[in-house]
Amino acid sequence: MTVATFQRFQHEFGRHLRDPMRVAKPIDTPERRVAIYRELVFNNLRGFVDACFPVCRNLLSESRWRRLCRTFLLDWPLHTPWFRDIPCEFVRYLNEMEIRQPLPRWLANLAHYEWAELAVDVMEVANPACDPGGDLVDGVIALNPALMNLAYAWPVHRIGTDFRPRQPRLTHLVVYRNSDDVVRFSEITPPTGRLINLLAGEALSGRQAIMRLADELNHSNPQQLLGFGSRLLADLRQQDIILGSKL
Repeated sequence: MTVATFQRFQHEFGRHLRDPMRVAKPIDTPERRVAIYRELVFNNLRGFVDACFPVCRNLLSESRWRRLCRTFLLDWPLHTPWFRDIPCEFVRYLNEMEIRQPLPRWLANLAHYEWAELAVDVMEVANPACDPGGDLVDGVIALNPALMNLAYAWPVHRIGTDFRPRQPRLTHLVVYRNSDDVVRFSEITPPTGRLINLLAGEALSGRQAIMRLADELNHSNPQQLLGFGSRLLADLRQQDIILGSKL
């Protein structure tokens, strides 16, 4: 078998594994062996998707979820060689692809929320050198690097078997890994989300970040906001969202 022939066989075999109902298996390949590959490929993909999105799966019927996974395998170009990237690609599929079956409007947001837990859990980041008890107002803030600051159109943290929203509601959440390496979720206000973004964007003291936020909000009493903001910074430190002040 020449290289060109082998590559053509691989292409035909891959197309069949993705879409066995419409694409015939390569000629002279034993059905029993091909069936094993079909089952292995789809079940492996299902294993990674099922594990990352238990709430999404639970809220769809088994047949709808299976069909969604099947169209994901069929329609989405999975170029990554890493199994761990499959959940991220599934989120992209839900957000970027025109899905052929009707799905809840909040499903893509919910899937991203479920994936965020995995993404934060496996983040390979090093904590900055900092003083955990340092001054958060005049010291430069050390933000937890294992963190995602997220905004959703739906209240994804509340969606479950007993609550399926009918109308969107803008929801801000921070997902982070605490000092015990446990992933936590915290609902925050839009100004708090903006403050975290400011601290993530550049080296700022708490005072600088709060004053910049006051300017953006056109706040009538920046000093009053500073007082509130200093208490907020202390609360964020208590949660391990802020680690302290940089050394």
